[in-house]
This record gives sequence, C-alpha cells and structure tokens, in this order.
Amino acid sequence: MTDVVHVRHITEGDWDGIVAIESRAYAGLGLSEGRAALRSRAEISPSTCFVLDVGSGPAGYLLALPYPAFRYPDLERTEETAAPPHPVPGPGSGNLHLHDIVVAEGLRGRGLGQRLLHHFTLTARSRGYERISLIAVGRSDTFWSARGYTTHPGVSPGGYGADAVYMSKAVPTDPGAQPEPTGVVPRGPSVPTKRADARVPCP
Repeated sequence: MTDVVHVRHITEGDWDGIVAIESRAYAGLGLSEGRAALRSRAEISPSTCFVLDVGSGPAGYLLALPYPAFRYPDLERTEETAAPPHPVPGPGSGNLHLHDIVVAEGLRGRGLGQRLLHHFTLTARSRGYERISLIAVGRSDTFWSARGYTTHPGVSPGGYGADAVYMSKAVPTDPGAQPEPTGVVPRGPSVPTKRADARVPCP
C-alpha cells in the first residue's frame, strides 16, 4: 500500500503537530526550542518553511530563514528578541539558513527527508538565494558533506552541542531541475538509515 506525499507551506493548524514532532526529536538532547521560538523562525520567512504531509497528516517539517553568513539562530531566544536584529536579504544577495528539518520517527528511512530537502533547495534557487547554511550536530557533518556542504572550522556554533559544525554550500543553479511532484511512499516499517538533520540527526 502507498501513502500520498505532499510538501506545502505551514498553516496555523500545523503548529501542534510541528511542536510535537520537534519535542520528540530534540527534548532528550536538550535542543528543543518550544512553540514560540519555532513560530518566530517561520514568521521571518514563511515562503521557505514547509510541512511534509504523508497520507492524512503532517509527518515532518523544515524551517529555513535568511541569516547573514556565519550567523545562526539562538535556540534560547525567539527571532523577535534576538539581538542585534539581522536584515532580511533580497533575492540574489543573501544566505538562507536551513535551521531545522525533521521527519517523524516511524517514517524515517524512506527518502522523505530527501524529498523535503530537494523541494527546499529548489525553492532557495527560485528565490535568488546564493548560499544555504546549516548547523550539523550529532556527527551528521559527513551526511551533509556528501550533499555538497562544506565545513567552516573557524565557526564554533554555541548552544548546539559539542559536535556542532557550521556548514554551507552554494545554491545549485541547474536550470533543468524541477520541483519534485507530489508522490507516494510505500507503507511499512522504517529501515535504519544514517540520520541527519540541520540541528540534530533525523531523516
């Protein structure tokens, strides 16, 4: 059997599900931000934040927002209280920070994280961003390196754990690339996979 998969923008009714998924992924690692902080990230740039629907409900999410290169969100603050405020760059002039990507536990290992990441990358390109940055934790930097992200050893991300690594890559400019269509994913047990996520291991 199969479930229909759809990537879409976040709506008001998604936040209970997003907060629950985020808490399960991060609370045990001391990296959970809570509803206010998560919402503040999405409110900065709703066009670059997404929900992954599988079947009838949310199965994951991605939060990304413009941030100057080599800077990143403070997990203990909302964007409204972070100081100093950062400017939102215009198309073609900025860095887009992939802050968080999570797929629900029971659906990992099926390529859903890759689908969400693909959709996000093409969105970044279509909106004129030049680079994507992220913070890899939980030793997931090898996962991101394999996907073209480069480590910046001179940046030590505070508040993201001992193994946190700041990474970035140029936004692909392949004009032939197209967004992945809505599709289907086989049902069944999750299979082991190298977990990787912007903040903590996940898809």
